[in-house]
Amino acid sequence: MNDPYETTATQLERLLGRALNSFDLPDATIERLDSALAHASSLHSSHHSAALHRTTYQHAYLLSDGSSLVLWELVHNTGRDGAEQHELYTEESEVRLAASRLPAGFPGFAGSSGTNPDAAPADEFDADLELLTSLLAAPPAPLPRMYVPDDSADHARRVLRRAENADGPGEETARLLRAAFAHHITQVFGRQCQVEGKGAGFTLYEHAFLLLDGTETSLWEVEHTATPDGRHMCEVYAAEHIAREAMELRAQVR
Repeated sequence: MNDPYETTATQLERLLGRALNSFDLPDATIERLDSALAHASSLHSSHHSAALHRTTYQHAYLLSDGSSLVLWELVHNTGRDGAEQHELYTEESEVRLAASRLPAGFPGFAGSSGTNPDAAPADEFDADLELLTSLLAAPPAPLPRMYVPDDSADHARRVLRRAENADGPGEETARLLRAAFAHHITQVFGRQCQVEGKGAGFTLYEHAFLLLDGTETSLWEVEHTATPDGRHMCEVYAAEHIAREAMELRAQVR
């Protein structure tokens, strides 16, 4: 990971150039990295199985003002024909969330039975019914929120920007979230199932924001692979019940 003959500028150019989501990094982070004087990279975690190869790296940078900055890199083989892909994040919590969204790595799925593609039609119907019921089920009582003041307005902007649904929060919500100064991310739902005969995963996240006036508001992000080509799709909604109804609609196979 550490090439003694590679300058920090060259390492950063290589790192940012291969990341699929480098455009999503905060502008302030890119500006700070322009003053990086030295760097060190280390392996943070690794997971290898028959279906998934996933590795996380920590890249630390010493800046000219004496401060430091860390980038988290997620490397996985979920590209076409198992091609290796790279993603960059500024927080460990974000790279953990990204890793949980990989097709073979949804947290909370290990204990769920899912749908057996070889099952009889009656069994498939029961499994589909169970899924649709769970999508609209009330979530368990949440743990106390631990708000983190960390470029929360920019985080809200990035969540809204990656949404692909046309019926998501509008400009009024975007304007309101410009006053966010702290946020908390919670996964409230995760499940794998069969949609149109193909495996698909659904995950629901709550992005809770604390505003400057002391009020709270949330964005509800649905990540799923119930798409024609199996790719990941992101949808964002202003209310939990709307997000769950959207998941229910995506999961319907009849």
